[in-house]
Amino acid sequence: MDKKAKKRVEVIRKKLDTLQQQLNGAKQQMDDPDEVAQLEREIGSLKAELTQLKAS
Repeated sequence: MDKKAKKRVEVIRKKLDTLQQQLNGAKQQMDDPDEVAQLEREIGSLKAELTQLKAS
């Protein structure tokens, strides 16, 4: 992995941590059910990007 990819991996990991906390809070509150689905989609796409970066 080059320097740029390593930096992107760090950014993705930090964002995943934040999104996971938001998702946990959204599941407890359930004010907006669409928010839970949107957070899950965003987490899924970031995990896919992370996998792709690690593979290359």
